[in-house]
Order: sequence, then C-alpha cells, then structure tokens
Amino acid sequence: MGEHFFAESFDRGTLDSWVLSSAKKDDTDDEIAKYDGKWAVEEMIDSKLPGDKGLVLKSRAKHHAISAQLLRPFIFDTKPLIIQYEVNFQTGIECGGAYVKLLSQTPDLDLDQFVDKTPYTIMFGPDKCGEDYKLHFIFRHKNPKTGEYEEKHAKKPDADLRTYYTDKKTHLYTLVVNPDNSFELLVDQTVVNSGNLLSDMTPPINPPAEIEDPDDRKPEDWDERPKIQDPDATKPDDWDEDAPAQIPDEDAVKPDGWLDDEPEYISDPDAIKPDDWDEDMDGEWEAPQVPNPACESAPGCGAWQRPVIDNPNYKGKWKPPMIDNPNYQGIWKPRKIPNPAFFEDLHPFRMTPFNAVGLELWSMSSDIFFDNFFITNDRITADRWANDGWGLKKAAEGAAEPGLAAQMLSAAEERPWLWVVYVLTVALPLVLIIVFCCTGKHRPNYWNKLICDTTKSTIEQNMEQQTFICHRTIYYRAMLPGFHVTAGVSRSFS
Repeated sequence: MGEHFFAESFDRGTLDSWVLSSAKKDDTDDEIAKYDGKWAVEEMIDSKLPGDKGLVLKSRAKHHAISAQLLRPFIFDTKPLIIQYEVNFQTGIECGGAYVKLLSQTPDLDLDQFVDKTPYTIMFGPDKCGEDYKLHFIFRHKNPKTGEYEEKHAKKPDADLRTYYTDKKTHLYTLVVNPDNSFELLVDQTVVNSGNLLSDMTPPINPPAEIEDPDDRKPEDWDERPKIQDPDATKPDDWDEDAPAQIPDEDAVKPDGWLDDEPEYISDPDAIKPDDWDEDMDGEWEAPQVPNPACESAPGCGAWQRPVIDNPNYKGKWKPPMIDNPNYQGIWKPRKIPNPAFFEDLHPFRMTPFNAVGLELWSMSSDIFFDNFFITNDRITADRWANDGWGLKKAAEGAAEPGLAAQMLSAAEERPWLWVVYVLTVALPLVLIIVFCCTGKHRPNYWNKLICDTTKSTIEQNMEQQTFICHRTIYYRAMLPGFHVTAGVSRSFS
C-alpha cells in the first residue's frame, strides 16, 4: 500500500483495533450522559456486495463514541492531508451527524475516555437536522501568542447536498488540505466546496492589525446631522395651517330615490325576548338590529351627506426646509489603535499533529453505515483506495437500479400528471412516425426511405444500447460474490 496513516475496511469483521468509550458526557442528564450507543460490524441492510461489511451505528437517541489509533502520527509538513470514508444513511436521517474527528496528539489522550471535549485537530463530514444539510470542515487553530485554540469553520458549500442524505446510497466523503493552505471537500470524488484557510474560514485565522480604541469617546459637540432646518426660513403669509385635509364635495348631488326618512337598520320584528332574560340583571331587553328591507332597492337610507374630497388648498403644518448642515462632521467612529492581540500566521496548514481518528455522535436515526476509512498524504493512493472500495459499491448499486421504463412507471405512480408528458413526448411521436412510414403512399419514395431508414437506425441503436446495459448488469451481478475478495486483494498497494 502507498504511504498511509490509517486504513480500515472492516474486512476482518471485528472491532479489535477500535476502542469504545466508557466515559460520560459532562453537563448532561445521567439518563443520557453515558456513551452507551451500540456499534456493530455488519453488512448493509440492502447490500449489493455480499460479504462487504462496515461499521454501523445501531442506536437512536444515544451518545456514541468510538476511536482508533493511527499507524503513526500525522505531521503537517510538506505533503497534503487526505481523509476519506464512506457513509450510507440506510434508513434515512432525521437529526444527527456522521462526521469524523482527527484527535490531536496530546500526552493525556485516552481513547477509553473519548468525549465531546476531547481535543481534536479537524472535524469533517456530513451533519443534518431538519432541513439543514451540512458538510462540516472545522479545524482548531492554535493562537501563537496565547496558546489557546479556536474553532475555524469553512464556508457553507454552494452545492445542494440534500440528495446525499435521502437517496440511501453509499457516498464517499473526502477532505483534502494542501500545504499551500488550499482545501477541497468532495462527495463521490466531485468537489462541492473549496477555498483557502487564510481567506475562507470563519472567524478568520488572523485578527485585524488595528482595532477601535475601546477608551475613545465621542466629543459632546460632535455634530452628526447631515441636514438641518433652515434657520432663516419664514412661513409664507398665505400659508393656512388650519385648512382641513378633506372637504365636502360641493358638486355632489343626492341620488334619486334616496330614502331620507328610513333608517338603515331596524329592530328585528321576529326577535323574541329570551325566557331567562332578567331585566334587573340584564337591563331592558331590546331586539337586535337588522338591515332595513326598505333600503334594499334604494340607493341609500337615512340623512344624506355629501362625500368628502381632498382639499386643494390644504398645506398642513408649515416646517422650515432642510439645508446642508455647515457644521456636519460625519458619523463619529473611535480612533484606530494597534491590536494588542494581533498576530500573523501565514501557514495555518501547519496544524496540531493528530494520532487517532474517532466518531463522537448523537443521532435520532439508527443504522448509519460507515466504511473504508483512509488517511494518507498521497492523492493517487487515496484514489486507488476509493476506486477499489467505494467504486465497487457504486458499480453494484448502479447495476441493481431499475431500468428507465421502471423508473418512469415509478415516477408516474407518485405524480400521475407525468402520464400526459409521456404521451406527448414518447407515444405520440412514435405513432406519427409509424403512420408516416406505413401509410405514406403519395410521398416520394426517397423521403419515405430516408425517414423510415433513420427511424430504423435509431431503433437498432436503442436496442444495442439496451443489450449492452443488460450484459453489463448480468456481468456485475455475476461478479458480486467475488467483489469482497477482489477488494481485499486490490488493497495491497506497492
């Protein structure tokens, strides 16, 4: 095998090289504080590679912690860090993570006491709760002045990650961090996020060289008003502040048939006082009001009033106009002073060495499948490992997928309106071609032959393609029993 620091395919079917945490989580109720979530080495529920096993998180609503030592510590020097592993959310994922932690090399590192507060160098991997789909890349940066550590988070990926959590397929997660401070996050060997440690982490690696003076105070006479009222302006003599905003419309005419003497509402003649009405307690009973039926055919009832309109002479309360403030000094800001906490780390890639890998997780879903953990400083070696592990799973899962027709039928069961699309885009053109080729007696033979030969050629090509897919599927299925053995052999890299 090429230069690597950790490789785990679980082909042995045991957890001999892994350590289960026996610790308790601080600041948590005793009922759930223990890391007593169950782990197992087993095949996937719907395995397409018989004999291929992985690490499975078995419990829901439990704390889980398991870890393993590297072959040797990883030192961040002149070669990149590549970590990759596979995840399959076999039963879906409601709320929980499937990320790994690269545990920092410290004198007191005890894997048996691995908890959430155990120092780590990098945390990487998928995490989801509700509709928030994340792919973490966090590293703990050591302040060169104080020696304290601070978490730095990579920007959120622009790619839509939803499918990786919902399709119940095995996905390969890869993190590459290079000595030039660049980084890449890949899913299924496709980059979904990238950046630079110096410019794309939050909070930034390096603090600002200057900060605002916390002791500086704004002078009492500092004027921040860009505009002021003109002190020389006077109200015009004809400015009437008492004029109303609206006035009666003098041109309005009462509609014909308006019933001035009829009220708009009358007492309900059919209403009856309730038997339990107590006038001493409830007061004098009055029938409820109902619309006057005499007004139903009239333009209106009751005293007619002119409608109001906007007053053309209305000006409102007079205010002096605004002018530029001759004393404007701008928005006050504290003066800048040198930042006493300033430092400049131009090589954040040189992180704290790590010598163990761990999974410290809480999940509301069970049966999360992990496999083929690999840590190396060689990209080619990582790609080989991926192709011989995840690559086989991808091929097997692809061969087991239903054909195009089955997928179309399944989609139409969920969305019946797709039948209309199928008829318009598939069936109708096919019928027209058949009619054209078989009944075109009055068209020149040249055009009949050209169109029908083209159609025949297209059909033959489709048949050849389906034959190829069929043969490929048969090949994959025939190879499935030996996949596990092949994977084991191919991992003996020179």
